[in-house]
Amino acid sequence: MEINIPEVLEQVSEAFQRYEAALTGNDVNVLDELFWDSPHTIRYGAGENLYGYDEIAEYRASRSPQGLDRTLSRTVITTFGRDIATAMTQFERTGREGIGRQSQTWAKLPEGWRIVAAHVSVIER
Repeated sequence: MEINIPEVLEQVSEAFQRYEAALTGNDVNVLDELFWDSPHTIRYGAGENLYGYDEIAEYRASRSPQGLDRTLSRTVITTFGRDIATAMTQFERTGREGIGRQSQTWAKLPEGWRIVAAHVSVIER
């Protein structure tokens, strides 16, 4: 298995950046698009456990658009072959305690790169 094939790494990096822009801009349509539309998709959030695309989309639609700006650090994207990747990053939000951590598993599906599993948590500084 080839790790970090340059063109695959570029594709996933672009998808990750698109996700980040949609997240901080509260572009719910793009966020919904980038998650795999499947009951198998899981997102464990800082305060919620979401099972399946429908629960994730419902959460996004009801979430407050306030306070979404953040600064990323230590982002690591790793691709495995041409169809699977992980994206890990730390983040900080102004005025909030703790350091956030986000992990995503991406899969290349017929419709493009999609998040199939995600986890967000916050730890003390």
